[in-house]
Amino acid sequence: MSASHTLAGPCQHLEEIKKSRFLAQAAPVDTPEQALAFVRQVGDPAATHNCWAYRIGQDYRFNDDGEPGGTAGRPILQAIEGQGIDRAVVVVTRWYGGIKLGAGGLVRAYGGTAAECLRLAERVAIVAMARLGLHCEFAELALLKARLKEGEAQVEEECFGADGVELVLRLPESRVAETQARIVDITRGRAAARRLD
Repeated sequence: MSASHTLAGPCQHLEEIKKSRFLAQAAPVDTPEQALAFVRQVGDPAATHNCWAYRIGQDYRFNDDGEPGGTAGRPILQAIEGQGIDRAVVVVTRWYGGIKLGAGGLVRAYGGTAAECLRLAERVAIVAMARLGLHCEFAELALLKARLKEGEAQVEEECFGADGVELVLRLPESRVAETQARIVDITRGRAAARRLD
């Protein structure tokens, strides 16, 4: 199951359950390093537990931070998956209020707080991106760049050589064929874009 949405930005949700406070904080991330940096940034060292999970494509991790195994990190991960979200990290911080919740109560508290945080969050679609490479003449560069912007293609790299310019473009997968045709058209067949990924 591939998720098609990520979070538009950081969000949080606070719940009090039997005198314990549970604060879920979530953010969009592109790499495991970003996810772990967010965990370190928002975790409260004074709290009883800072449990977390992230999913980035096929890559995921979770941590119970001292809660009984399977009662915190995994339910947070299941909340991310259950909401159909990808490229996100969720940290649920617990301040213990003196009443034990039991394993089932912990699963519901961590999973529920995380799910509610994600449910309320603003989402953005994940657009599949592609990369194209091409060589064009100096005289065609300005026109080419102006026309490529219309097709949502961004110039990722520009390398000037003795006989012209090497370009690397990044664009939505859905615009590849149209952009390749547009490049051939603009350069009257002198340049053709090839896929790089």
